[in-house]
Amino acid sequence: MELGFDKPSPAISFVGRHNSGKTTLIVKIISELVSRGLNIGSIKHHGHPDFDIDYPGKDSYRHREAGSCDVVVISPTRMARITEIHDEPSCDEVVASMPNHDLVIVEGYRQSGLPVIEVLRQGNERDIPAAEQLCTEGHVRGVVPVAVVTDMESVVSYAKSEAIPCFDIDDVQGVADFLQNRYARPKLTVAIQAGGESRRMGQSKATVPFLGRPLIERIVERVAPVADEIVITTNEAENLTFLDALDLRCDLRLVPDVYEERGALRGLYSALSAASNPCVAVVACDMVFASAPLIAHEAVAMQMRGADAVVPCNRFGFEPFHAVYRADACLPAISDAIAQRKVRARDFYECINLSRFGREDIEKAAPGGGCFANVNTPEELARMERSIQENGDR
Repeated sequence: MELGFDKPSPAISFVGRHNSGKTTLIVKIISELVSRGLNIGSIKHHGHPDFDIDYPGKDSYRHREAGSCDVVVISPTRMARITEIHDEPSCDEVVASMPNHDLVIVEGYRQSGLPVIEVLRQGNERDIPAAEQLCTEGHVRGVVPVAVVTDMESVVSYAKSEAIPCFDIDDVQGVADFLQNRYARPKLTVAIQAGGESRRMGQSKATVPFLGRPLIERIVERVAPVADEIVITTNEAENLTFLDALDLRCDLRLVPDVYEERGALRGLYSALSAASNPCVAVVACDMVFASAPLIAHEAVAMQMRGADAVVPCNRFGFEPFHAVYRADACLPAISDAIAQRKVRARDFYECINLSRFGREDIEKAAPGGGCFANVNTPEELARMERSIQENGDR
């Protein structure tokens, strides 16, 4: 069972020529974001193949000189690793090796596919051709920036004309605000839908016994590692008080449905409207393999893609109840759809900026699969229990 895992880190790259001032800017921005309570990682792409952080006379250098190709130096508060490599890892691979940060700030790696902030400074001659290319062709070396940091009037004018966020070279607060609001890992509410009586199950799915305890306990524990808050939408809160005894690292609240008339779309509205955080993952209480890693990857994707929702999509179509939504964008669209008497959870998707989380994305985030399996009848429940007992959990 996925009770512990590493959360993927969102990342963004600052690029510029030598002497553009990007390192000075990055250092100030890291300091500002850390002062706000964010956990920041950073990557520096070095252009010289022979750079070194180890020097003759150091014990670690002597280890390497003797032939060790992988040296780790550890103290009670710090660790360094010097590894000889034959092939340079991709930026994606390096970021993947740095989980659990609210944001990783990368210096360099223009062609990595990460969102890029271009730094252009008037006093740097090397920046002049780059500025001209940006203003005439809309890109620098084939990459369109998501923002620019500059003191060059031509670039400022171009950015305004193209609605590209533009910051002065000394506007550390402004750049930090942009990163925090647009790219840093968002606070996440996980909403579990547990409306109440299920006709096919013959009783409430939330309280039906599964592997010796109420099914809802299993779902809560599976999603808790990724949640800053858990909300359970239920019309039987009095029957779920046993959840108070769970040892969780986040708050858990039981809230009633907003609408008396039930339905998938109305349930989704209840879940999003109850959340305290702007980013809301929604899962159903009968998804026995609900996946915290999948939710975490969807949340990062929503932030990095600037989407209103990230919804997994497999050969059966959309999976609305293992998706992540931006509440402020989705609630009005859901409300309008309900007013039009629409009932399916996906009936508002055409009105928002939706990003699909495809099969390759799903397999990368949750290699074990089976995340969308649910149980609707006592027979399905029994089969799922036997499968776990015989083949193990996941």
